[in-house]
Amino acid sequence: TTFAVVALVGCEHSHGEPTGSVCPPTQTLTYENFGKAFMDTYCVDCHDSAKTGNARHGAPSFHDYDTVLGVRQTIEHIDEQAAAGPDAVNTAMPEDDPKPTEAERRQLGEWLACGAPSAPVTTARAAR
Repeated sequence: TTFAVVALVGCEHSHGEPTGSVCPPTQTLTYENFGKAFMDTYCVDCHDSAKTGNARHGAPSFHDYDTVLGVRQTIEHIDEQAAAGPDAVNTAMPEDDPKPTEAERRQLGEWLACGAPSAPVTTARAAR
């Protein structure tokens, strides 16, 4: 049906550009103090491991952001769809409101560049 085709197109955008974000030595963003709230607010309406079929609104299978492990499996994809950095500001996702601010997208880019940590990143870890 037409609806099914439209729903499948939901997350089938061409990839954005890598943001070029880097993990700063002073990075303090973690899943607990940033990532979970970002994903819960902007992503898990579609990207939820408990959802299937039309409930995903076209989100690809195994692109699930309701856990930090799910985020880590598709860091590059998230960066190219929703994050911002010195090389690109990607706004393809989320498609619907609410949408993150550019500042939130820049924080997302840094958090992803650090590997989506669950604990504060030390200077030694950031230098890898």
